[in-house]
Amino acid sequence: MKLTWLDNNSWLMEISGKRILLDPWLVGSLVFGNLDWLFKGVKSQTYDVGQQIDLILLSQGLDDHAHIPTLKQLDHDIPVVASPNGAKVVKDLGYTEIHSLDHGETHTLGETVQIKALPGSLIGPQLVENAYIVTDLKEQQKLYYEPHGNHCSQLSDEGPVDIILTPVLGVSILHLLPVLQGQQTTLKLCQTLKPKVILPTADAKETEYQGVLAYILRQEGTIDKFRQQLQDKNLATEVMTPNPGEVVDLSPLSVK
Repeated sequence: MKLTWLDNNSWLMEISGKRILLDPWLVGSLVFGNLDWLFKGVKSQTYDVGQQIDLILLSQGLDDHAHIPTLKQLDHDIPVVASPNGAKVVKDLGYTEIHSLDHGETHTLGETVQIKALPGSLIGPQLVENAYIVTDLKEQQKLYYEPHGNHCSQLSDEGPVDIILTPVLGVSILHLLPVLQGQQTTLKLCQTLKPKVILPTADAKETEYQGVLAYILRQEGTIDKFRQQLQDKNLATEVMTPNPGEVVDLSPLSVK
């Protein structure tokens, strides 16, 4: 298993010979509802959308996970696995092979990679998006992904998990209203799943955020503080912080 962080929530996952794009935002800017005065993300680096991809995996239908400018440029014949809300986005764009997963449902790619949907982030009063367990069926290596730090009770039945992609740092509005759950939920997650490795997602090293909302967002916690919390709980989980574009080899031998 190899992972390449493409900044924010976007990852290229290479698993058992398959290449999976996770929540890709590769080109263009990020704007919610055409309200660029409220919030706008501008990336200093774009990524090639013409490379060979076996699957697109979408956790949510929100613009920062189902990024329409990117999805418009990707080959619409690439299969997509998505939450029901994300599936609506790619259906409207004309994608030809869409697998919508409700919580508890699975999809197998090429008989070697299994994707299981679990409850993820609460987006609306009655809308809970997807988290995923991605398993290399050959190596029996498991990865868990949830981009907002909201982790369901069913995870206690899924561990142990080798690799976690989730926010390590929290984000709030003026330290009052959480936007991304951070260190406390992630620490409990590590106690439950006992991963060998955790890689922070939802960070931004090549992105500038603009607008009213960006001005009032505040970071909660630090990577060093989280490493200390893991140590205090006698957890051997390694926190890895790759740079965007860097390939991280997480094959079983490399993470033992």
